[in-house]
Amino acid sequence: MKPPLPEPLPASPLELLESWMQEAFASIRNAHAMTLATVEPDGRPSARMVLCRGFDRQAGWLVFYTDRESAKGRALATTPRAALVFHWDAVERQVRIEGLVTRAPDADSDAYWLSRPIEARHAAAASEQSRPIASRADFLRKIEETATRFAGGTPRPQRWGGYRVWAERVELWVGQPARAHDRALWTRALTRLGDSYAGGPWTVTRLQP
Repeated sequence: MKPPLPEPLPASPLELLESWMQEAFASIRNAHAMTLATVEPDGRPSARMVLCRGFDRQAGWLVFYTDRESAKGRALATTPRAALVFHWDAVERQVRIEGLVTRAPDADSDAYWLSRPIEARHAAAASEQSRPIASRADFLRKIEETATRFAGGTPRPQRWGGYRVWAERVELWVGQPARAHDRALWTRALTRLGDSYAGGPWTVTRLQP
């Protein structure tokens, strides 16, 4: 059982969030997995699991990578907002984050692409993510063709890259006995600065479970 949130609550959630993430990533299998929720062009909500591949505590963004022509990429092009959820059941902690979304710089996407196993690069380059295909055999054949064509190293497709989710709402939850769970919510305003955002001061409040 983890202890409840600090009293008084910190002015910003980001240092505490970083501590929770470091602890979870070091000890829990698949702790990097987070739910990503977006809004489809027709207004329908859509959610799936992605992997958190970075967190900037000073700026307050998290990053994931994907095919930007996928269903989630098309949704973010229309409505650049997202919600994220980490649920670490083993330590009875949950994190909810909502915020605005920007594309990660190309240099970051290039660096992460090169860090992936070459087989994963072949598959990502071959896949037109979320698009129909006749059979799995056809997809495996596309991967083989890509691996043959780029035997010396598959370059990052222009359609593939990172997204930063800039936190404007952060909720931290800690499980406690007898359902007396501990919850707190931090909110802030974001101001656009070129290709990124600057965050204003946080407002914090405890929530009833």
